Amino acid sequence: MKFICPICASSFHISEGGTAKCKNGHSFDKSREGYYNLLVGASGGVHGDNREMLLARRRFLDTDAYLPLAKELSALVGKYTESGSFVLDMGCGEGYYTRAVQEKNPAVCVSAFDISKDAVKLAAKRARSVSFAVASSYKIPVENESFDVIYNVFSPLALDEVKRILTHGGVFIAAIPDEDHLFELKAALYDKPYKNSPENEELEGFSLVERKLISYEKDFSGDEVRDLFMMTPYAYRTSLRERARLSEITELRVGMRFIVLVYKRK
Repeated sequence: MKFICPICASSFHISEGGTAKCKNGHSFDKSREGYYNLLVGASGGVHGDNREMLLARRRFLDTDAYLPLAKELSALVGKYTESGSFVLDMGCGEGYYTRAVQEKNPAVCVSAFDISKDAVKLAAKRARSVSFAVASSYKIPVENESFDVIYNVFSPLALDEVKRILTHGGVFIAAIPDEDHLFELKAALYDKPYKNSPENEELEGFSLVERKLISYEKDFSGDEVRDLFMMTPYAYRTSLRERARLSEITELRVGMRFIVLVYKRK
C-alpha cells in the first residue's frame, strides 16, 4: 500500500486483520469494503458527491456511454508504464475508470482515492485489487515522488500535490471536457445554453506531449438523460424550473467530447 499516515506522514505497518498502524501509534481500520478512511481534520457532513449523484453516475457509466474515454485512458496508462509501475487515480469517484485501468494493465500497482466516502465505498467493491482511501486532493497521504503515472478525470486539479508525488520524468494524464461536451443536454434544459469555458492546457513544470480529442454522439432514453444530468455539476446549479424539463425528455442525442492531455514532468 502506497498510502501513509495522514497525521504524521509515517509509513504504515498492515496487521493480519488489515489495520494500518504507523510507528507513532496512529491506526486506521480497513473497512468491510476494503478501503481506508484517511481524511483527517475535515469538518463533519458529506464531502464530495452525494450518494444520489454517485448512484446515477454508476447507472449511466455502466451503460458504457463513456467507454471510449475509459479505453483511451487505459491505453495511455499502459503506454507510459511497465510491470511494477505505480499508478494513482486522483479523484476516482465510484471507480468506473479505476477498474478499467486496472483490468487493462494488471501488471501495474494502482492506488485510488476520493474525498467522498460514499464514492470510495462503491469503488472499492468493484476493483478489489486496487488500494483505496478516502482523502483530499489537496493533502494526499502519500510520500513525495511515489507515483510513475497519475491520472485525473474531471476532478479538481491540485497541481502542487501532483508535482510533489509524481516521480521526476513521470506522466500526468488529465481528461477534461471540450467546450461542446454535453451541449445538447444543456440546450434541452436552459433558455440560454452555454458552451464550456476552455481550460488552460499549459501546466507549470510540465511539458504537454500528447493531446487527443474524443468525439462521438449517442442516443439516450429519458432515464439515461436524467442519470447523466445527475452525475454532472449541472445538478447543483440548475433552477427548479429548468430541472422540470428533464421529465419531458423521452430520448435525446447527446455529443460526448473529451480532451485527454498527457504531460511529462520536467
